[in-house]
Formats: sequence, C-alpha cells, structure tokens
Amino acid sequence: MSSSIAGPEVISLGCRLNLAESETIRALLGSEDVVVVNSCAVTNEAVRQTRQAIRRARRARPGAQVVVTGCAAQIDPESFGKMPEVDRVIGNAEKLTPATWASGEAALVQDIMAVRQTAPHLAASFSAHARAFVEVQNGCDHRCTFCTIPYGRGNSRSVPAGAVVERVQALVAAGHREVVLTGVDLTSYGPDLPGAPTLGMLAERILAHSAVERLRLSSLDGIEIDDRLFTLLTEEARVMPHVHLSLQAGDDMILKRMKRRHSRAQSVDLAERLRTARPDIAIGADLIAGFPTEDEAMFANTLALIDDCDIVHAHIFPYSPRDGTPAARMPQVAPGVAKARAAALRERAAGRRAAWLDSLVGTNQSILVERPGDRGHAGSFAEVLLPPTEVGTIANVKIERVQDGKLIGAAA
Repeated sequence: MSSSIAGPEVISLGCRLNLAESETIRALLGSEDVVVVNSCAVTNEAVRQTRQAIRRARRARPGAQVVVTGCAAQIDPESFGKMPEVDRVIGNAEKLTPATWASGEAALVQDIMAVRQTAPHLAASFSAHARAFVEVQNGCDHRCTFCTIPYGRGNSRSVPAGAVVERVQALVAAGHREVVLTGVDLTSYGPDLPGAPTLGMLAERILAHSAVERLRLSSLDGIEIDDRLFTLLTEEARVMPHVHLSLQAGDDMILKRMKRRHSRAQSVDLAERLRTARPDIAIGADLIAGFPTEDEAMFANTLALIDDCDIVHAHIFPYSPRDGTPAARMPQVAPGVAKARAAALRERAAGRRAAWLDSLVGTNQSILVERPGDRGHAGSFAEVLLPPTEVGTIANVKIERVQDGKLIGAAA
C-alpha cells in the first residue's frame, strides 16, 4: 500500500551526527517530493538496514524521488547507485550544500579525504526534538583496524568556535533547553583551527556566551579527556552528568590489535576518577564482542570491564568484518561465538543498569520532557516516564519506581 505522505522525508540511520545533519538536509529540501535515506556504515548490519530502509521507502512512496546519502553511500556509491529503488546518490560533503539539492545529477560523490571544512550549512531549527544537536567536528585522523568511518567522513576537521557559539545562541533563542555537541571524533576538536582550541575550551566558551541550560557531549575518546574537559564534566552543573566513552574492549592485546590508544587500566582509572569527582555521573561505553583473535580470557577481560567501569549505558556490537580494513584480514572468531559473547555482554550490562536504576528510586531528577510529552531523560540520560507535560519543559520529578527498564516519576 502506498503512503499518502507528500513532500520531503528524511530517514536517519546511525549516529547523532547523522541526526544533526538530517535536520540540515530537511531544511534544504523545501517542498520536494523526495525521500532521503541518510545512511550508516559502522557495521555490516548498518549497511543492511540502510538497504532495507531504501526498499521500504520505495514501496511506501512509489512516486517520490529516493536519494541515498551518508557514510554507506560515500564508501560504496556504485552499489547503491545500482539499486533499482535509488534515483540519486549523494556524498557526505555534498549533502549539506544547497547546490546539491538544486542539481539533478544522479551521482554527486567527491573524494572525502580532500574535504577541509565541515558544517558549511547548519540547520536553523530542531523543532521536532526537545534537544538540539550541533555538529562541531567531523572526520577522523585515527585508523582503528576495524573501522571504515574515516573513509565515509574524511579527515578530522573542526567548526570555528564563534560559529558554534552563534548556533547555540540561536537554538536557545528558539526555545531549546538542551544542546548536544556531536562529531565523529569529538575529543579531537580544534588542532586544525587557529590557536588550536580544545573541546574543553569550546565548551567553556559556549557556557560563557550562551544561556543554554543543559549541555551534553556525545561519544568521547577517554584518552583525549584533558584536565580542562574533566573539570567541566565533573564540576559544571550545566554540563550533564553523562559520559559515553569509546572503549571498544577491555583486554590490552585486543586494544592493541584494534589500534586503540588506551589501555584497560587507563579506562578503569578514568571511570573511577569521574565517579569519585561526580558521584551521580553515568558512564556509557561502546564495546565490540568477538574481535579477531579474541579468546575466552580476552573476552573475560571485556566482560569484567562493565563492572570495573560501572557501565550503565552500554552499546554492544558483535564484530563484523568490513572490507578493506586490517581487522578483516586477521584470524576471525566464528560469528556464532561473537554473537554469544555479545549476548553475554548485554546480559551483564543489563544487570548493572538495573541496579543503577534501582538506586535512583526516591531521588529527585530534572527531566527534559520529550515527545509525546510523557517521557524524557534525566541529566544522567536515564529514561523517565512522567505525567503529561509540555514538550521542551524541564520538569522536576521524584522517582517512584522502576517499570520495564524505565523510571517512573511524579511531580516533586
């Protein structure tokens, strides 16, 4: 059955940066009858889901133009261009420029490694979301052995601090109470800019020159959290008590084979220092199960990391080989074993999370109310259900109980 939807539609897969960029795309489309699939390529599963979204879009909107962009399209434009459902393929740099959407070219994908700037056009409004996402950095200069994202996003590049502050000021003026800073490798912000500012310096400038009430940071590389940023995360009330770390593994040999820059001990030490300095801070992490050469002892080290770092927001993925990456040429762990290990990590993380949620019962929390108005997130990013309240409000609630993995709150 075809949909009655007309006009532009943007389907966003993957990271928060993609979500922010989808808002830019939506603003550039005008009233065109087009469906844009903003794709992800972080895993083989993400690419598969991208293809599924494209096929669903064509079935639902047979008369609309279907355009695929994002990392999967950037890395493999030819295969997406051959899909019968696809009318146009657009690269990651091109998707943010007005000229692209005024053009009718079937394929617009340049060499992403040649791109030297980011965020040439930022969305003016995030009216559909209670929180706003602001891109401050794009690309990555590191080459983790399992990752294709640098080939979808290019080298690291930063948005000048003045432009970021102006964007945050505009979003606050439009009514947004919380702003999330996003990037591909967020903690690498700044060395390409005059004066080589750091992410901590950028956050300080935002707080000094805007009235934003809640500032949240997306995924951080723990090895790049300097003293300035650590102080903001642990002492600044307007910076949310929620740190999501790109850990990936808890075994030193696996970390070396991943070409990560931190050790297990450094991860545990950072988590302990964060919790000591700010006891209400919630720690999240990305973890990969079944990386090539991982044996049972190595996996046990990653499993134990969930408890050792008190990880309560876990993003867990079974390893999947990506063509062209060094890890794909290493001795592989059987897919069934990787899936079983991922399930074990999820079970351990669920237990840790359940204990954390129980510990919040009886506390008072400030909740940013989101769609549809009866749910939202605390500063720690715990999801809370509450009585119907105007979207965008920051509600003070008392947590009464845990139900189905969510906190239930009532007016404090």
